[in-house]
Amino acid sequence: MEPVIIIGAGLAGSEAAWQLARRGIPVELHEMKPAKMTPAHHSADFGELVCSNSLRSDQLENAVGLLKEELRRLGSLIMECADQHRVEAGGALAVDRHAFSGEITRRIQEHPLITVVEGEVTEIPAEGNVIVASGPLTSDALSTAIQGFFPESKYLNFFDAAAPLVTFESVDMDKAFFASRYDKGTPDYINCPMNAEEYAAFWTELCGAEEAPVHGFEDRSVFEGCMPVEVMARRGVDTLRYGPLKPRGLRDPRTGKEPYAVVQLRKDNAEGSIYNIVGFQTHLRWPEQKRVFQMIPGLENAEFIRYGVMHRNTYLDSPRMLDRYYRVKHDPRVCFAGQITGVEGYVESTASGYLAAVELARRLTGKAPVDFPQETAIGALALYVSNESVTEFQPMNVNFGIIPPLGYKVKGKRNKNAELSKRALEILDKLNPAEV
Repeated sequence: MEPVIIIGAGLAGSEAAWQLARRGIPVELHEMKPAKMTPAHHSADFGELVCSNSLRSDQLENAVGLLKEELRRLGSLIMECADQHRVEAGGALAVDRHAFSGEITRRIQEHPLITVVEGEVTEIPAEGNVIVASGPLTSDALSTAIQGFFPESKYLNFFDAAAPLVTFESVDMDKAFFASRYDKGTPDYINCPMNAEEYAAFWTELCGAEEAPVHGFEDRSVFEGCMPVEVMARRGVDTLRYGPLKPRGLRDPRTGKEPYAVVQLRKDNAEGSIYNIVGFQTHLRWPEQKRVFQMIPGLENAEFIRYGVMHRNTYLDSPRMLDRYYRVKHDPRVCFAGQITGVEGYVESTASGYLAAVELARRLTGKAPVDFPQETAIGALALYVSNESVTEFQPMNVNFGIIPPLGYKVKGKRNKNAELSKRALEILDKLNPAEV
């Protein structure tokens, strides 16, 4: 059998290589380090954690905790190495980053079916099965090659701005209301009205809030094309009221009048369980976003499933490009995995590498694909990434908002999330993870 070519030995690429090899499929794993490094990388090891050493919550009441448990039951290399080299971090899974990456590298290099090839890949191979897992800092040459692979499409977004996402159930609808401007069309927007005093307090805190540092490998110029809301605010006390917070054409049903200012929320997924705060692209530190944005009436208890971010990143417009197995729709011999697909986070990248590899291995051995249902975290993530109803696609972490509700009431958010996790794991066990 011809080897599968995997481009990139990060978390997704390493996981994909391992899953293919353990199923008897030979792999040729290409990694540009150490011959070519980016300023974000400091080690030649595979699966390097370039930011935090935390893989976030390990609790089943959290969606990423569920995803980790699913991957454990599915035999994930990354999760096995993480558990082996974990460090104390309360309810989170944190690792000794060097020991963790070193263990991944050793396991990959010692596997007889995995051949590691050092050096930069600048083209997508024209023949054979390929998994592109080149990460958010894909090299310029490979980015150009990917552009050529999708000549008629919005193949890549150069991600420099995203507004925060909140869950619908955490919005206080006693203070907010549904409406569209001038009552045109359907009332799709959630509107959070502010009076003059509330706006003044919000504006003051927004102008003085602390921004996140710009990393050395990030280009400051990426922030010029999409102005952060805090920068806009500093241009004048009324700038926001004539921009994203303009109240014109919106009538508060409680007063019958236009508010002094309005913050709008727009549906972010087809189910309406997640909303983004319109016009609130920001470079504030995450704790500052929570502190300041919860001053908005109706968002006092908002659950942020993604904070606003502004940084350089590269990802596919995956709902148009990929199917639920992370395969390219117009050329299924090529798959993408990792953050380049629009999944955000270490564990999510690992999950995409796992699923892409398992589907490919089953296809090469004449078996039917495994359709992980939306009730599982790994399935929900893949279905979100490939969901064509998501028109303005942005990278996102796994969250319970993309998993179908239970269909019955459970008192308390933690209890509800625990039930969602229990259902997911029961479904997964019925798929017989040992055979997947």
